[in-house]
Amino acid sequence: MSEWIAVITITLLAVISPGADFALVTRNSLLLSRRAGVLTALGIGLGVLIHVGYTLLGVGLLLQQSPWLFDALKLAGAAYLIYLGARMLLAQPTDPAQAATDTPPSDLAALRTGLLTNALNPKTSVFIVSLFMQVVQPHGALATQLGYGAFIALAHIAWFALVALCFSAGTLRERLLAVRHWLDRVFGGLLVSFGAMLAATSQGH
Repeated sequence: MSEWIAVITITLLAVISPGADFALVTRNSLLLSRRAGVLTALGIGLGVLIHVGYTLLGVGLLLQQSPWLFDALKLAGAAYLIYLGARMLLAQPTDPAQAATDTPPSDLAALRTGLLTNALNPKTSVFIVSLFMQVVQPHGALATQLGYGAFIALAHIAWFALVALCFSAGTLRERLLAVRHWLDRVFGGLLVSFGAMLAATSQGH
C-alpha cells in the first residue's frame, strides 16, 4: 500500500507541474476547441503509455545507462517542440468571423500532436524510468506494474482534460480569440524555449 501511495503522490506532483504538455493543451483549448484540447490530453496519455511500455521492457534502463541515446531522445524532442513553436510564432492575424468558419484540425491531428509532444519529452522519460527504478519493486508482480502504468497515464489524461475544459469555457475564450495570433506567438515562444533548453542540456554532456 505504501508503494501505491508513493506512486500516486509522485505522479500527481509531476502531472501538475507546468511544461510543454500544459502549454500545448492550453493553447489548443483556447484557440481551437474543447474537443481539440481533450484529444490532445488523450494523446498525452498515450505518450505516457509508450514511456511505461519501454520502461517495463527494460529499454528505460538502457536509456539511463546510455548518455548518447538519451541525448538523441532529447534532440528529437527539442526539434519537435521548436518546429511546433516556430509554426505558432509565424501565425498571422485573422478576422474573427473568418476564423470561426475555418475548418478545425482533425481529431487525429490533435491526438497525434499530444502523443508526439509527450512521447518525445525526455522529462517524462526521466520521471517514469526513475519512478519504476527507485520506487517500484523491480521483482513485483507484472499486473501491479501495469496498474501503476495505467494510473500514471489516466492521471495525465484526467488532469489535462480538466485543463482543456477550464480553458475552453466562458466568454474569456471568445475575447481571446480576437488576439489569437498574439496568443499563438506566446505559446509558440514557450515551446521554442522548452525545445532550446532541451537542446542545450543535451549539448552539455
